[in-house]
Amino acid sequence: MGKITHFVHQSLDGFIEGPNGEFDWPAMDAELSAYANSLTESADIFLYGRVVWEMMAGFWPRAEEFSTHEHDLAFAPVWRRTPKVVVSSTLEKADWNTRVIGSDVVAELADLKRAGAHLVLFGGSALAAHLTEHGLIDEYQIFVHPVVLGGGKPVFGTPQQRLALTLAESRIFDSQVVLLRYRSAGHDL
Repeated sequence: MGKITHFVHQSLDGFIEGPNGEFDWPAMDAELSAYANSLTESADIFLYGRVVWEMMAGFWPRAEEFSTHEHDLAFAPVWRRTPKVVVSSTLEKADWNTRVIGSDVVAELADLKRAGAHLVLFGGSALAAHLTEHGLIDEYQIFVHPVVLGGGKPVFGTPQQRLALTLAESRIFDSQVVLLRYRSAGHDL
């Protein structure tokens, strides 16, 4: 059986982007970058909602033109070669080895898990909330950054139900980013 891992950066006050959509605050030191690279290298499929997909597709295909940061240079070729799934009711097609799922999202992703795929969901509060509501996320890897944004998009939308989680790991990286790794009840990882 495969799994879905939700990989998300958040501020101390619980936001995944600032009040004006800013995402310039995550601190990717060498230690955190190595951890993130090992997680993404283990993935069979990268999973996105449309908004995060558009942000990623606007940067990673040509990351070397925009950045000289070691993390960016290491992740860009991984991003380009890894199969991707975008969940969207408005996007019809996408480049870069990407499949778009517009309907039957829960069934389609459950089928991928049953087939043994490890999917890593990057950010995206709406898709994460939807998959959480349907019990599809097996593991949450929340990276809490030492910044208060004072508003923005919350990491989790309003929950429709209570969800019991088990702490699997906590860790502090050199950049003072704290990993909180939880698994969903009944999911042994």
